[in-house]
Amino acid sequence: MQKYSQLLSMEWTGFRGGISGALLALLLVMTACSPAGTAVGVGAGVGVMASQERGLGQGVEDQRIRLEINSKWLQHDEKMYRLLSLQVQEARVLLTGALPSQEMRLAAVRLAWEVDGVKEVINEITITDEGGLGTYARDTWISTQIKTKLIFDVEVSSINYSIETVHGVVYLMGIAKDDIELSRVINHARNVSYVERVVSYVRRLDDQGPGKPQVQG
Repeated sequence: MQKYSQLLSMEWTGFRGGISGALLALLLVMTACSPAGTAVGVGAGVGVMASQERGLGQGVEDQRIRLEINSKWLQHDEKMYRLLSLQVQEARVLLTGALPSQEMRLAAVRLAWEVDGVKEVINEITITDEGGLGTYARDTWISTQIKTKLIFDVEVSSINYSIETVHGVVYLMGIAKDDIELSRVINHARNVSYVERVVSYVRRLDDQGPGKPQVQG
């Protein structure tokens, strides 16, 4: 964990000149975060990004953005880093989680926009003092159930989706090959126990515009 925190605080300016530098940075992070720190884990991670619809280059860029936002949050306020989650797809950043004040919420959004390359920040941060280990455990269980359903659905490319759950609200982000696949993903999420609603920021493969949220009760 200490090694990962140090990597989050690294200055990434030197890597922005080209894809090879950014890829090297990503490999270092993935090595540090893999269970054994092995090249096998690194190769598998790179292979996953290469097989996604967004491609390896965009995957590396999204990972850089993610790490820089996390670093800014950690330096600004440890509580912000601990309570928030983010998804990054094609330089679109989705912020989720619950914070105790509006001031902290605004600061989190501002810090995300400060990272070079960010095209859009979608703010789904709520303000609440509720929560605790029970809520976190249930949200984690919901996300795991949805991910499992997508993996075993042969009609869905699960690798193209990311999922976050906050207080029973499921946030989807990614790239769907068509409306049929997206409907299957949303239905899987809706049919998991304890899900209050589903908010989708998924875009279709043929849609180059910013994703518009679809809310499913």
